[in-house]
Amino acid sequence: MHTITSSDRLFAFDNSYARLPERLFARVSPAPAPAPRLLQLNRPLAEALGLDPDGLMRPEGLDILSGNCIASGSDPIAMAYAGHQFGNWVPQLGDGRAILIGEVIDRDGFRRDIQLKGAGRTPFSRMGDGKAPLGPVLREFIVSEAMASLGIPTTRSLAAVATGEQVIRETVHSGAVLTRVAASHVRIGTFQFFYARKDAEALQALADHAIARHDPEAAASDIPALALLERVMARQADLVARWMGVGFIHGVMNTDNMAISGETIDYGPCAFMDAYREGEVFSSIDVGGRYAYGNQPRIAHWNLAQLAQALLPLLPGPGEAAVEAAQAAVDRFSDMFQEAWLGVMRRKLGFSRPDEGDADLAATLLSIMEADGADFTLTFRGLAECAGAGPGITSQVGDLFSEPGSVAAWADRWAARIADDPLSPAERRTAMRAANPLFIPRNHRIEEALVAAAEGDFGPFERLRRVLARPFDDQPDEAQLARPPRAGEVVTRTFCGT
Repeated sequence: MHTITSSDRLFAFDNSYARLPERLFARVSPAPAPAPRLLQLNRPLAEALGLDPDGLMRPEGLDILSGNCIASGSDPIAMAYAGHQFGNWVPQLGDGRAILIGEVIDRDGFRRDIQLKGAGRTPFSRMGDGKAPLGPVLREFIVSEAMASLGIPTTRSLAAVATGEQVIRETVHSGAVLTRVAASHVRIGTFQFFYARKDAEALQALADHAIARHDPEAAASDIPALALLERVMARQADLVARWMGVGFIHGVMNTDNMAISGETIDYGPCAFMDAYREGEVFSSIDVGGRYAYGNQPRIAHWNLAQLAQALLPLLPGPGEAAVEAAQAAVDRFSDMFQEAWLGVMRRKLGFSRPDEGDADLAATLLSIMEADGADFTLTFRGLAECAGAGPGITSQVGDLFSEPGSVAAWADRWAARIADDPLSPAERRTAMRAANPLFIPRNHRIEEALVAAAEGDFGPFERLRRVLARPFDDQPDEAQLARPPRAGEVVTRTFCGT
């Protein structure tokens, strides 16, 4: 392992987290890759970060992205955290296969973490090898970038590098490293780690860092830690509502997988629904359905209660008063989520102003969709096309339902509702198309692309990535990527890859 010290630095690092007390992390160097090969580079993201894409593609850039070299200014660390995994408390987790190599200030003035995922063992690896198979790396790359294009707050993927070594899981896989970018990697579980150890000093340092980084206005409030909690709650309510609005199922909403920045983080056994089903589960490790599609708001609420508990030592007054203040804040989450969800559904249904019947109208449609096996994405996209065509729905939408007539009565209610809305038909169609994607990362298409990539054919991956970068556009030449899976193409289980 050596350090790149060129005066023409690829990364201008400024590492605020590494300046915190050392018990918040462990200093560690990435494991070298024997034969690194660049598979994917996200040039637009590199440019937004103020990086030189061409420099990243040169040997010195590849050395950094593969973990073979430590860039000048880098201070590699693995972050400590704990968490509830499927509701069970695990007192020590931490970055077991990810290394934060530094932070940069992007072109908009925002601080961003640069992390190598799959870069080798750390003190938190818990007997694991710290490596990542190629498939999960490519999966996270394409899904996280699709989420960004869909307008969902998310971690991003800068690069995917093949390491030239083999990784053993159930079978032997090619190894790879993902360069992940995030507003930060601080999680609910990060706070839990120090709360469980009764380390109030570290907890305060972490809260101060989080406030300065994400919520500087909270520092001026009467109770900064409580203000931080409230802002994290608002971001999570908005995030979960928005990802549910595109049929996304995180699959592993443990407290260590919820970032306080309000970004979706960790794309392990995630999936997108085809036919709408409130109880849909894809994750192979979620055997009890804890993180089913419709459970996600409840789980977010539960996770935020764990954050509130972890912040108790930072709230003033006797213990009882602190608990009451935290509980009062957490109790507001259900209303926050409902407001965010209704906002998402109103946009999807073409309403420019609220009406008291909107919640029932949305719920009724979802109920009919579930009963008739209608595709989530195509139903809403089809309604967008109907919005400018007068009363009723087209056969294109009706044919998505096993009983086309079952949605007719609902369509009459919807037509009456939009007739009372000030948007013109053309305006409504445009607004609805902007809220309802045509293309999502359908599970069967991702699997096709990953299988081909494992065999050395990146054509399907590149094609899917290109289409998903424009999810709201028609792209008629790629129409087949919008269709649901046929009977033999259905993916019923998704896997974590750790």
